[in-house]
Amino acid sequence: MTDIEIDTDGLQKRMDGALNALKTEFASLRTGRASASMLDPVTVDAYGSTMPINQCATINVPEPRMVLINVWDKALVNAVDKAIRNSGLGINPQMDGTILRLPIPELNEERRRDLAKVAGQYAEAARIAIRNVRRDGMDQLKKAKADGMSEDDQKIWEGEIQELTDAAIKRVDDALVTKQDEIMQV
Repeated sequence: MTDIEIDTDGLQKRMDGALNALKTEFASLRTGRASASMLDPVTVDAYGSTMPINQCATINVPEPRMVLINVWDKALVNAVDKAIRNSGLGINPQMDGTILRLPIPELNEERRRDLAKVAGQYAEAARIAIRNVRRDGMDQLKKAKADGMSEDDQKIWEGEIQELTDAAIKRVDDALVTKQDEIMQV
């Protein structure tokens, strides 16, 4: 009998990576409170390329319903304004020289439901990524079986990989419930 090991630590790290990506996407969802991270997905056309907004401006949150963006280059103020308006965040910046004020409006019920659906889509993408990692682990097992792994060992490793998968998907589901509750709170 050969002693073949499956890299469950590597699989666990990849599943954790999917969860971390989900948390980053959740942070960009607006919940009615101002947050600098809500601007993370916004990119600005500047200097002949696109760049994240935080590479051409300082973002501050002075109060719960206001985000201030201090654009470093006066020539980019209109580009930053346009990027925010076209981002789909539903926020209309107010220009004041090189400073853009972003008043965060209260979320209405319809917008809350839409955001909850988007959160669900993000969670489903994370679940798919986790299941893909599981599939890769099962492929490693098939290869190990062909290299001489016993059926008993294969069953043990399948169980371990499935436990990792179930735990990761439970964490995704828990994060989704938390985020949806946060979005739907008035």
